[in-house]
Amino acid sequence: MSAPTSPNIVVIMADQLVPFLTGAYGHPVVRTPNLDRLATRGVRFDAAYTPYPLCAPARVALMTGRYPSSIGCYDNAAVFPADQPTIAHYLTNAGYETALTGKMHFVGPDQLHGFQHRLTTDIFPAGVDWVPTTDEHGRFPRGGHAHEYVPPEVGVRTWTKFLTYDEETNYRAVEYIRERARGPQTEPFFLLASYHHPHDPFHVTQELWDLYQDASIDVPASRADLPRSIMDDWLDEAHDTASVELDDPDNLRALRRAYYGLVTYVDRKVGEILAALDDTGQLEHTVIIFTSDHGDMLGERGMVQKRCFYEWSARVPLVMTFPDGRGAGQRVSEPVSSMDLAATILDLAGVAHGDRLEMDAQSLLPYIDGAHHTPNLPGAGTTARADVAPHTDAAPGSDGVPGTDTGPGTGRAVFSEYHVEKVRAACFMVRHGPYKYIYIHGHDAQLFNVAADPDERDNLAGQPATTDVETSLHSMLVKQFDIEHIDRDAAESVRRREIIKNAMQRTGTRWDYVPQFGQEGRYVR
Repeated sequence: MSAPTSPNIVVIMADQLVPFLTGAYGHPVVRTPNLDRLATRGVRFDAAYTPYPLCAPARVALMTGRYPSSIGCYDNAAVFPADQPTIAHYLTNAGYETALTGKMHFVGPDQLHGFQHRLTTDIFPAGVDWVPTTDEHGRFPRGGHAHEYVPPEVGVRTWTKFLTYDEETNYRAVEYIRERARGPQTEPFFLLASYHHPHDPFHVTQELWDLYQDASIDVPASRADLPRSIMDDWLDEAHDTASVELDDPDNLRALRRAYYGLVTYVDRKVGEILAALDDTGQLEHTVIIFTSDHGDMLGERGMVQKRCFYEWSARVPLVMTFPDGRGAGQRVSEPVSSMDLAATILDLAGVAHGDRLEMDAQSLLPYIDGAHHTPNLPGAGTTARADVAPHTDAAPGSDGVPGTDTGPGTGRAVFSEYHVEKVRAACFMVRHGPYKYIYIHGHDAQLFNVAADPDERDNLAGQPATTDVETSLHSMLVKQFDIEHIDRDAAESVRRREIIKNAMQRTGTRWDYVPQFGQEGRYVR
């Protein structure tokens, strides 16, 4: 097979994977030899954030390079508009063959969004089934996710439908790679393989459970005296954390042990993809990118799931490996967004800036090449406001921030947002330099120096010494997002979709994707 002139690009995505709980990010217990190999051979981003700590909106951002609120994708039942160009559309036009296998949580009648091949159905509904409505008292339905974070809902199972799904996802990925090698194709390919795990439920096989039988299992530090926000209260109520023994050390060890096993399971799937590329001679022509849509609190601060901006929820793993060894062993400490993969992939594929619409994403390639402060190309910051600056540079003081507590830092500001689902106001995060600012519209704010306080134990919001930092970060936020508009539009979106959901249930309308595989010519005919 002739090698294509542009590189193949393979993106491997996990769901709800905390970077801190991987060997690739230095965890001494969790076994991830394949991710470790990628990190050794490639570039590891040590401050990568999700643009939205929820499955569907985070994936919309990755596909479009735009903040989800700019296209109305507010929750796990928000329709992904078919008229939004994605990386799959751009790459198709650039001569790539594009394929998707696994979970992407596309909601709406368009289940391809530019992909030439979709090799599996999705694991979750493609309709608006999960529109986040409240009851007559304005409460989100209780009996939430916290129950899946303690035994007996955590632990060993013979098998699960979620494992079946990831096995099918991986089988299709590996077979696609093998079949590509059989033919005379000269065009490059883009493959996105997206797994469900280590997302809850935390059900592992006996073999995966036994891997960590004698291991030292981390449990969260005491949550006494930790600062809280009203966002935390809303999420804990909706997740129903008060009804389970989440502080029990045995429960926490069981939770983490199962999670460790599922992380290792995902790592094995990564290894199978790498082996298929290597065995077929395609690895030397392929860029490999590994990431996750968001993290998981896993009992930290007494919280579960995602949906918040603390490090365990908002930070994601991000590793890039290049066939020519570019940046091997490099660690990038500057904050970036996983949304930036959209612009990065288009750069890798040679898609000219003049052939792209405006994006909020910024290419990560300048970080690897040493030019850290790069503007958006084309069109910086066009999400909701036309006057946003792509980043703010200032003269650093001796401690790496401008002056002494007079500003948040140098370089680019990275944003994340979260609205509607299990919260009652628009919520935002800004990470700039060492500081992280969290704003819950109409309620409260938090400010952390995550460099000096990685556990986010000291809320600096409202303190005189950091007034300028807080003011500067809030100014960046209101320049980037039209907060009042987002708050109104998100609520209106829920009301619209509730009507549509009810009608779809009455008519039995489904948007779920069913792949069709022709048998002609597959074997010996």
